[in-house]
Parts: sequence; C-alpha cells; structure tokens
Amino acid sequence: MNRSVILKSALIFIAAYLVSLGLWLGIKNYYGMAVTTVASYAAAIVKNVKIVEMKREKDIVTVGFIPKKYGVTILQTSINVPISNYTFNAPLTFAIMAAFYPFLKRRRVYAEALLIMVVVHFLFVFSYEAHGLTSELEKQGYEKSSEAVHVFWEFLWGFINNMVVRFEPFLIGAYLYFFRDSARKPAAADGPKEKTHTEAQPKRAKKGRWKKK
Repeated sequence: MNRSVILKSALIFIAAYLVSLGLWLGIKNYYGMAVTTVASYAAAIVKNVKIVEMKREKDIVTVGFIPKKYGVTILQTSINVPISNYTFNAPLTFAIMAAFYPFLKRRRVYAEALLIMVVVHFLFVFSYEAHGLTSELEKQGYEKSSEAVHVFWEFLWGFINNMVVRFEPFLIGAYLYFFRDSARKPAAADGPKEKTHTEAQPKRAKKGRWKKK
C-alpha cells in the first residue's frame, strides 16, 4: 500500500475527529432526543404501555410510562436515558469513516454505515427501556413474572451495551473495509468496434435433380 495514501488517511482521521467532536457536542442532545423518542414509542407498543411524559434535561431524557391496563392504582414508571451512554463513540466513528475515504470505491457505503450506527443506538434505547419496564410492570402486577422474558431482555440490552455500542467504531470500520469494493462492476464502455472483414465463402452450386420422364 502506498505510504502517501496511509499518511493522507491518518491526517484525515485526526482532522475529522477534531471537527466531528466539536460538531457532535452541539447536535448530540437533539440527535439523542430524536432516537429516544422513536425507540420509546416502539418500546411502548411492545410492552403495552402509554407514554405520558418525555423531557430532556441536558444529557438525560426522562420518559414516563403508564400501563394501558389500569389496576387499582396507576403508577407511572419513569426511565432516565443518558444520551452519552450510547453516543460517546460517535465522533470516533465519524473519524474512521472519513479516514476510509481514499480507499472507498463505493461512496454509498457511507449511508449504509450511518444507518447501521443509528440502528445500534435505537436498539440500545429500545432494549434499555423494555428491560426496565419489564421489571417495573411485574412489580406492579401488570405482567406475570417470567424468567425467560427477564433473560431475553437482560441479554439483549447487555449484548447491545457491552458488545455493540462499545465496539461501534471498529464494527463500522470493518463494514467499510469489507464492503469498500462491493459495487457492481461497471458495464464495459461501448468503444468503437473494429470492423472485421471476412471473405464471403463461395456458395457451392446446388446439384440439379433430374426429373424422371
């Protein structure tokens, strides 16, 4: 690999990290609010609850849920979602994406990588809230206690939190590396075709058929 390309990629990485870090601090809370809103409504549908409150104070988004099936008392379950818990690697992810620019032949892979990052953040909030709601709804008697359900939500959130979010930049980098050349092969350009002169083969004379008189 050309050293100049590696040096260029390293300089792009450093510059992109500093720029994205500054920009991310300005838009992180708005992005986190949007992701939390979508994920909270998805969690509410799955857990059969209603959202009655959603507010943000600095880095924390507080979401209030109440069960759709009312009992003797209606208890609100509030879950605090720290935005930094799942977005702290975003500037590093952007820097790695920028560093791959000299090696990419397919620019659309950037949109795919960004989509993967957003899906990871969505799954973090969704599993975090669903896991918390499961415990609270069981305590309040709105859900039956189930060890299998507990294990499922605990495993899903733990996997997303400990394995996916923390290694997000490297997962995105691996995706860019393996799919950097996976574009469709361009069709061969229609250049001027060389004319080939082929001599016409002399036709053989057909044998005449004698009619019997």
